[in-house]
Amino acid sequence: MADYTPDKIRNVALLAHSSAGKTSLAEALLYGAKTTTRLGSIDAVNTVSDYNSDEIERKISITASVLNAKWNEHKINLIDTPGYSDFIGEMLASLRAVDSAVVLVCGLNGVEVGTEKVWDLLEQVSMPRIVFVNRLDKENADFYKVLSEIQERLGKKCVPAQVPIGKETSFKDVVNIIKSEDLEKAGLSEEEKEQANKFREALIEAAAESDDKLLEKYLDAGELSQEEFLSGLKTAVQTGKVVPVLCGAATKEIGTKPLLDFLVNYSPPPVIKDEVKGKKPDSDEEETRKLTIDEPFSAFVFKTISDPYVGQLSVFRVFSGILKSDTGFYNSTKQTKERIGQLLILNGKEQSTIQEAVAGDICAVAKLKGTVTSDTICVQSNPIVFNPIAFPEPAISQAVKPHSRADEEKISDALAKLSGEDLTFKISRDIQTKELIISGLGDLHLEIMVSRLKKRFNVSVDVGVPKVAYKETITQGADVQGKYKRQTGGRGQYGDVWIKIEPLPSGGDFEFVNQIVGGAIPRNYIPSVEKGMRAAMQEGAVAGYPLVDIKVMLYDGSYHQVDSSDMAFQIAGSMALKKAVLEAKPVLLEPVMDAEIVVPEEFMGGITGNVNSRRGRIMGMEAKGKVKAQIPLAEMLKYASELKSITGGRGSYTMRFSHYEQVPQKIAQQIISMSQAAKEEEKK
Repeated sequence: MADYTPDKIRNVALLAHSSAGKTSLAEALLYGAKTTTRLGSIDAVNTVSDYNSDEIERKISITASVLNAKWNEHKINLIDTPGYSDFIGEMLASLRAVDSAVVLVCGLNGVEVGTEKVWDLLEQVSMPRIVFVNRLDKENADFYKVLSEIQERLGKKCVPAQVPIGKETSFKDVVNIIKSEDLEKAGLSEEEKEQANKFREALIEAAAESDDKLLEKYLDAGELSQEEFLSGLKTAVQTGKVVPVLCGAATKEIGTKPLLDFLVNYSPPPVIKDEVKGKKPDSDEEETRKLTIDEPFSAFVFKTISDPYVGQLSVFRVFSGILKSDTGFYNSTKQTKERIGQLLILNGKEQSTIQEAVAGDICAVAKLKGTVTSDTICVQSNPIVFNPIAFPEPAISQAVKPHSRADEEKISDALAKLSGEDLTFKISRDIQTKELIISGLGDLHLEIMVSRLKKRFNVSVDVGVPKVAYKETITQGADVQGKYKRQTGGRGQYGDVWIKIEPLPSGGDFEFVNQIVGGAIPRNYIPSVEKGMRAAMQEGAVAGYPLVDIKVMLYDGSYHQVDSSDMAFQIAGSMALKKAVLEAKPVLLEPVMDAEIVVPEEFMGGITGNVNSRRGRIMGMEAKGKVKAQIPLAEMLKYASELKSITGGRGSYTMRFSHYEQVPQKIAQQIISMSQAAKEEEKK
């Protein structure tokens, strides 16, 4: 039997702007619940959740850590998420596994960029939450000032359920204003007590509004019994109609045990939802599971970890049924079977074995063959597929080049493992530029991935800005001869072709038309002419970029009975095409991207001006600061860091390829000059 039934489980994500104290709070909660025997510290690099070498070195959370604590006969699964937007994928994945969140707000800095971002994420999925104002023991920390900012920027539904006793260095405890007797005994000043009673009244109103019968009684009688108040408040919190604001100082263990109490008493259990929806495999037909142990087993893999000792760990949230150790399951996403050994529960890097996992719990298994993040696992007789995690598209790319042949041999496997752990990290190879490209959500994201290549896989690489995949084309027709004649004393080489070229519509690529009549060129040499031209199309004629959208008509030529050959006509075809392109007013084409930029409305004017300065075109503007534009890729290579600078980290963007467009003449000349200089350098 499992230690906990679904109603005794709480799944909670810790979210915040970076450096608000999530990891310190997680440490205090684990220590307060006696899960750990010491209070870990970021400065002492001994925290449970920040255990990777990258996190220890930088003293920040980079990956989401799964933790658990036992409190008042309940199991609380905590996920400590990173605060940097470069790792938002970890937050999004974590939200698929939890039923509520604790949003930390720094008692000094108040609501920050990251606070607003995580708040928006929670609003999008309508997730119940608690706000915890942390670090109130620090100089200049001010609970009431921060509270005002919370209500102004995050919403009036944020209502205090606690107030601090003392301030800054004299901050010593918190008082629970839900219970009037606690409020009376707290030793607050009259002014503080009056303010606390106003907060309590706001909580009572919110509790009353959670239920029509309670509201009717409250309006008639002007009050609720304590039992009615607590019941209504629980409903209001669990449905997200009210967000209670708690407070404390994690590093001093102030307010952390009351937070554990609050999570047990007010945050929703997994069974709060009647069912979870999915689809039948290979079908759009809806399938559901009730969140009970009586339903067929189903779960969702929301995280993959590479453990140096046990290999790959797949971490999953169980939605229905029971899974036992040393059995197996069906991966309905891949439609494959998997055998499993021991079931594990995690506390950072520490693992403990359990016999079974029940609906609502978060567990892990090791060494699965084909199961990855976003896969659904279930019983084969009752399959269901849950929607995959919608990760953001990468915003920044870098070209990577292995240092040595040994690095080159190892890099593919290393990058594959890194991208398997982090689905916001993408790898591609540009066919045109022949560069290996890594893409991620920001400079720090890619910096850490390159660091992991070295530390974990001993692969060293050079990184740089990716080359832009320019192309060349023509704007008018031309009629030329391409003649290759070479005499070396023995058998010579002879090939002679006459061609006409004309531009094709965009996307036309290359069209070859044989118009030879009367045997001016023997039929067996025609494919050689086309082959030479296709090779020339890849080499370009102006700056070494591939040629596109050209129609070639081969209409005349001559040959030599002895000296003509396949190779001679290949060379003649290549010479003719390059010569014709130079006479047909060639131009450079550049990739243009569809960009969607999201910024706070106060930055809209600056962003539109910035788009124009990048040779971009505004295609549309929507409410809530969304700008749609088309911008040349060459102008977007460093946009992620620049947008962060312009908006103070509050802006984000996505982009995808739209089309190719002619490069302005002045810029094209610069690109051609740089290309020619690079070729000269290669010859030296």
